[in-house]
Amino acid sequence: MKAVWVNDIHLEFLDERVIVRFFDELKSRNPDCILVGGDTGQAHTVCDYLMRMESTLQCPIYFVLGNHDFYHGSIADVRASVSRLVSFSDRLRWLSISGIVKLTAKTCLIGHDGWGDGRYGDFNGSNVALNDFLLIQELSDLPKKDLLAKLQRLGDEAGKYFNSLLPEAIDICDHIVVLTHVPPFLEAACYNGQYCDNDWLPFFSCRAAGDALKDTMLRYAQKRMTVLCGHTHGGGTSQISPNITSFTGPAQYGNPRIQRIFEWE
Repeated sequence: MKAVWVNDIHLEFLDERVIVRFFDELKSRNPDCILVGGDTGQAHTVCDYLMRMESTLQCPIYFVLGNHDFYHGSIADVRASVSRLVSFSDRLRWLSISGIVKLTAKTCLIGHDGWGDGRYGDFNGSNVALNDFLLIQELSDLPKKDLLAKLQRLGDEAGKYFNSLLPEAIDICDHIVVLTHVPPFLEAACYNGQYCDNDWLPFFSCRAAGDALKDTMLRYAQKRMTVLCGHTHGGGTSQISPNITSFTGPAQYGNPRIQRIFEWE
């Protein structure tokens, strides 16, 4: 099983020539599947881009959504549109609703969008103001207390989803691959080779998701987990525990890249 992983490709910032070249590069790797880690487009374009990837690449595409995928729209509306899209597709799988994907006899895939849930760093003291809080309907113009509560609810969705899938995933496979947008671990929230500081950590980490993953793997030392995340546009590899390795994919606007190519048994 050859899986090609991309994240934060932000196709809305690319001209047609660059998009074609990037898709050609993906296709040239002859993947068995593509893993797309979120921030593919924006609210009005993400479904179109996913459909174009499906028709061009002609292989299964397992994806999660990132915060940019909701820009200039609402979380509820984008989720509804993406749900409709995948219901009519043979190759597109939105991991936040599709459950466990068995890739090989030993390896399975689970995933969720995740969200910066304000639980790491200093949310109340931070002066960071993301475009999320202007361009996403559910997050705009909220008092700080209400914003934190909303972010934590979004993070909790990821934690609960992982907790619901992990027992079966552990039972059927030795290796669990997790695809998510927001780094679920403090150690994975990195940029330019350094950990994010307390101002940025509330928005660049999803503790609820990470706690779910760590708590489960702590009980199953003989199992192995690979976590793929992005969002920070920084790159790094973190050994979260003896049996959890986390990769944070670097990204640059206007220059989409293949993060890694995995071959799993």
